Amino acid sequence: MKSPRRTTLCFMIMVIHSSQATLNLNLESVVHPLILREHGLAEEDPLRQKRAVATNSAAAEEYTVDIEIGFENASFLEPTKAYLNSLSFPLQGNSAGQATHILSIAVTTVCRPSGNEIWCSCETGYKWPQEKCLHSITCQEHDSSLTGHRCSCLKGLPSKGPFCQLQGADVTLRMSVRLDVGFQEELRNSSSALYRSYKTDLETAFRKGYSILPGFKLVTVTEFRPGSVVVDYEIKTMTPSLELMHRANEQVVKNLNHTYKVDDNSFHVVNNNETKLSVVPKTILEGDTVTVVCENEILSSNVSWYDVKTGSKIQNSSRFSINTSVLNNMTSVSHLIIYNVTRGDAGEYICKLTLDIFEYWAKIKIDVKPIQILASEKTKVMCDNNPVFLNCCSESNANWSAIEWKQEGKISIQGNTETDMGSSCSRYTLKADGTQCPSGSAGTTVTYTCEFISTHGARGSRNIEVTFTSVANLTITPDPISVSEGQNFSIKCSSDVSNYDEVYWNTSAGIKIYQRFYTARRYPDKAESVLTVKTATREWNGTYRCIFRYKSSYSVVTKDVTVHPLPLETNIVVDPLEATVSCKGSHRFQCCIEEDEDYRVTFQMDSITFPAAKEVNGKQVCYTYNFKASSVPWCSQKVDVFCRFTNTANNSVQSPSMKVHLVPEENIACQDPIIGAGEPEKVVQKLCQFSDIPSSPAGPTGGILTYKCVGSQWKVKRNDCIFAPINSLLQLAKALIKSPSQDQKLPKYLKNLSISTGKVQNEVKSSPGSLGAIISILDLLSTVPNQVNSDMMKHVLSTVNIILSKPILNTWKVFQQQRTNQSSQLLDSVERFSRAFQSEGNAISSVLHPHVQMKSMVVKSGHPNIYEQSFVFSDSDLRGSVVIDTCQLEHLQPGLSVVTMAFPTIKTILAQDALGKNFADSLVMTTTVRHNITTPFRISMTFGNSNLLNRKLQCVFWNFDLANRTGGWDSSGCYVTKHYENSVSCSCDHLTSFSILMSPDSPDPGSLLKILLDIISYIGLCFSILSLAACLVVEAVVWKSVTKNRTSYMRHICIVNIAASLLVADIWFIVATAIHDYYYPLNETACVAATFFIHFFYLSVFFWMLTLGLMLLYRLVFILHDTSKSIQKTIAFSLGYGCPLVISVITVAATQPQEVYMRKNACWLNWEDTKALLAFVIPALIIVVVNVTTTVVVITKILRPSIGDKPSKQEKNSLFQISKSIGVLTPLLGLTWGFGLATVFQGNNAVFHIVFTLLNAFQGLFILLFGCLWDQKVQEALLNKFSLSRWSSQHSKSTSLGSSTPVFSMSSPISRRFNNLFGKTGTYNVSTPETTSSSFENTSSAYSLLN
Repeated sequence: MKSPRRTTLCFMIMVIHSSQATLNLNLESVVHPLILREHGLAEEDPLRQKRAVATNSAAAEEYTVDIEIGFENASFLEPTKAYLNSLSFPLQGNSAGQATHILSIAVTTVCRPSGNEIWCSCETGYKWPQEKCLHSITCQEHDSSLTGHRCSCLKGLPSKGPFCQLQGADVTLRMSVRLDVGFQEELRNSSSALYRSYKTDLETAFRKGYSILPGFKLVTVTEFRPGSVVVDYEIKTMTPSLELMHRANEQVVKNLNHTYKVDDNSFHVVNNNETKLSVVPKTILEGDTVTVVCENEILSSNVSWYDVKTGSKIQNSSRFSINTSVLNNMTSVSHLIIYNVTRGDAGEYICKLTLDIFEYWAKIKIDVKPIQILASEKTKVMCDNNPVFLNCCSESNANWSAIEWKQEGKISIQGNTETDMGSSCSRYTLKADGTQCPSGSAGTTVTYTCEFISTHGARGSRNIEVTFTSVANLTITPDPISVSEGQNFSIKCSSDVSNYDEVYWNTSAGIKIYQRFYTARRYPDKAESVLTVKTATREWNGTYRCIFRYKSSYSVVTKDVTVHPLPLETNIVVDPLEATVSCKGSHRFQCCIEEDEDYRVTFQMDSITFPAAKEVNGKQVCYTYNFKASSVPWCSQKVDVFCRFTNTANNSVQSPSMKVHLVPEENIACQDPIIGAGEPEKVVQKLCQFSDIPSSPAGPTGGILTYKCVGSQWKVKRNDCIFAPINSLLQLAKALIKSPSQDQKLPKYLKNLSISTGKVQNEVKSSPGSLGAIISILDLLSTVPNQVNSDMMKHVLSTVNIILSKPILNTWKVFQQQRTNQSSQLLDSVERFSRAFQSEGNAISSVLHPHVQMKSMVVKSGHPNIYEQSFVFSDSDLRGSVVIDTCQLEHLQPGLSVVTMAFPTIKTILAQDALGKNFADSLVMTTTVRHNITTPFRISMTFGNSNLLNRKLQCVFWNFDLANRTGGWDSSGCYVTKHYENSVSCSCDHLTSFSILMSPDSPDPGSLLKILLDIISYIGLCFSILSLAACLVVEAVVWKSVTKNRTSYMRHICIVNIAASLLVADIWFIVATAIHDYYYPLNETACVAATFFIHFFYLSVFFWMLTLGLMLLYRLVFILHDTSKSIQKTIAFSLGYGCPLVISVITVAATQPQEVYMRKNACWLNWEDTKALLAFVIPALIIVVVNVTTTVVVITKILRPSIGDKPSKQEKNSLFQISKSIGVLTPLLGLTWGFGLATVFQGNNAVFHIVFTLLNAFQGLFILLFGCLWDQKVQEALLNKFSLSRWSSQHSKSTSLGSSTPVFSMSSPISRRFNNLFGKTGTYNVSTPETTSSSFENTSSAYSLLN
């Protein structure tokens, strides 16, 4: 131990010593003896290293030497430290070889007297080794530091070293310095010579300067940046002191060439190794108060915090708090507190401490989790004193301090809380009784809130809506209900609570009332249900119960209904339906019912009432009256007779009327005791049960017989009688739909119908009435069920199979002749049954009969399987399939059934089109689903038939709304996708009954007519394109010669545009033909473009024809009026292209968004869906009419007599002019398109197709011949350019036309015949220039369009 008054200075010297030299230290200022200790590498702390360095001679060794200096006078301490700090390194030793260099001297330990003790403390950057702190006495007032930090002060200098050691391990210091020189772009390229030069020089200077740093290992230049030149480099060393770093930077400046112009004040050091970050709590929830702690052993309070996400510096605010302090003069601690943290606060934060040129920083990431509370949102609690549990759980296993329950609502019902912090769950138990739910509070909703509170302030809650209900108090219509059959009644049942799970009605026997008879409605504070019966029958007599159910609680109220017997009007049969009675004769009237009740019955004729006599015949009771015509004061008059039934409740019903015609006796021709009397040709109807048809034991025969008076005999005109078994079922069906339990009776009834129909199958073959009755029964019953099971569907299809069998098809022809809608009615009924069908479980149901097949599939949840069903009818050689892909089925509710039915024979009984030409000759397949589909639903079908060749096919569906709701085939939304030899595939965007329609009128693919039309079209098209191209070439060649006056100029403008438009239209027609393949779907985008341009350019042809016609009319009518050429051109182009463009754009804009712009099987305007074709037809027809009118005006103008007598030769020429104008204007102005009108309508003759195709296909050739080459001026211009006489005149000026006559010369025989045909005579010299005068132009140019 040193003397208490003695001051000791310990410092470390780093030297390089050559093996050939001796170590000799000379410190001039140190006069006291030194204690020198030398430590080898093996004996030193790992921080002390001996390194071999290169010398000129031999390998050198690096030594770290600890030196202890003692001062008797403490005042020497600071001067000595100052002197050591002022030394410039390296220092050379005294040896002769000068092989010893002192690299650095650093003061590590200072011992000062303190009272009677010596306290030895470490300098900045140094600390006592851990073992010295454990085995030595520390200075308490200096060492109250944080746990884990080494001590910095000991009492007394340890007798056996070591002294204070460098603190920390190797660190990487990221540094930068600025050179005040201009930045060059080559410094960005690490391969450039300038970059390498800078890097080498700087790294050499850095290595020499920073080698004095403790534990220095390496320095590397990493980058050069603009801003003068900013050099970024890294140093691997131990943490140096601030003073030592300044000294090292000074050495760098000295060692670096002055041309680099180092800015001494620009050194900057970043150290990431000295800063520690921690966050509390570790699991951060929204709403927590989060504390981020930043610790650094650098003694500085200059700490800043940054939000990396925003790049901004964090300041103290209401949500952020920063507190920085220095603990025990050893550690800097900074706290960043974030109050009520949100998910937006999540991210990275940086703590940055700045000390002089040093910058220490560290980064930490904060994750903020949302508070997820799981609980049921709504629940119902019955006030019946039974416990109900409300559960709340947190998804996050956070450190929850409490879980609280609160409530808010009109009533207060407390519960008990049970909390399990380990599972982060809480349960709240409610137990409400009737006293807590007073009258009027039932249905009240109370909100219960469970709130989770964390240790650090986060709060998360979840609301649970609890509706308290009590047993409902029901009230019912108070007035007694007493009605007669056929009348209506209603019962209202009201509840004083609005909450219920189910409301229904049943009878006292427990039979549930079919739900179509009642409705239920919920109000805020009550609920009600109304039972409504429009036609009461005796079945409604009894007691009815209104039941409100909530969970397992039922509220019931009853009502008695009395129904007095009274026959329904439909159940009263009368005879006769109509009768003819002579003024002196009599007739028997009767009204019959199927029951014997105490009714008061009277007959009434006009205002006269007659009593009725009662007759009982088995189950049938008839009331009769023998009417005598003499008992009334009138004759030759038509009157209505009916009977009135009055029951004991004094309610009455009137029978259907019986029409009586009183006629003189001499008018009577036919007389029969059963049918009655009748006038000649009189037609009367009589119920079959009152006719001469024998009665059946099964009951009365139904239906009507129609008689006609022929001569003196009644002849049966029509027999619509219904066999007794079927008639009985029909009457039961009418009663069933009025029954309160009709859905429960329906399965048994359908079974009986199937059995009875099978028994009378042979009789139905000859009884249209019985067939119609079965159809009516199916129609009535199809309105009953909400759900049809497999057994019910089997009975329905069994009945349908019988009435669609081939032997009964002849009976259906009667309905077709009568144009009734029984076939459509049957199809509609079957569709209703199929929509109500629900297959049991997930099984695929199928019902197979010879004349109807059904297959169905249940749609599964998730990814349903594709729906694909196939049908084969070998007897009919028909087959078909239906496919619905999964993307369509995904829109359906899981559990629904998709049902498809196929009918091989119904095609023959469904109505044909209006002309009876189009007919269905394939399967009719019906696909339905229970769910109402509002969006397009794509379905694909394939129809197989061996009779599809050479027919035009159309995919159609049966539209029940057409033909005054009698039904008809409709192609909307359906189109052919593929057509093979024996099958055709269709696609439709909706569900119903589908088939394919065949039309033999239109040319079918493969037919001789179609082949002929195709040949004509393509040959004509080729000629047309070549002719139009030739026309344009000719016009270009002769343009200057034929456009010398304004009228000719405009005429040729029109001709050129007509030819160009038609040429482009023909080209687009070829494009459309290439796009369209009859057997495959169309390329829709290209087809739309082709349709648009074909429409536009064909319209342009018409409008340029219109322009030509109007201009001709203008020049004929307004001879003295003259308009400038520019105005005429503007009008012509506006009319020729502007109008077609407007029409075409409006058409595509109005129809293409709905995808109904073009046809389904051709690139042309749609007709079936939108009538878009009218956008072409109407303008074309109008233009044809206008041009026809123009032609008439032109001819009239030509034939109008001139002043004075016209020579006969001139008259002849005028006739030729008329013939010529007709020949030119007819093809040129589009009159040939009028032949195409006949092809629009069905039933047209093939001649119209051929004539229209010929005229239309060769339109281009017509324009070349009659619009171009026939023009006299064009001929003369061509002769002037190409005649041999002109060629020979270049050699001999005197050569005349007579020596060389070209074929088109006006004097040649061929030319004379050609021109004489059209009124031109004489010989013309082609070399003679054309002479025109301005005075003649206005009067004669009007006729130049004809030439």
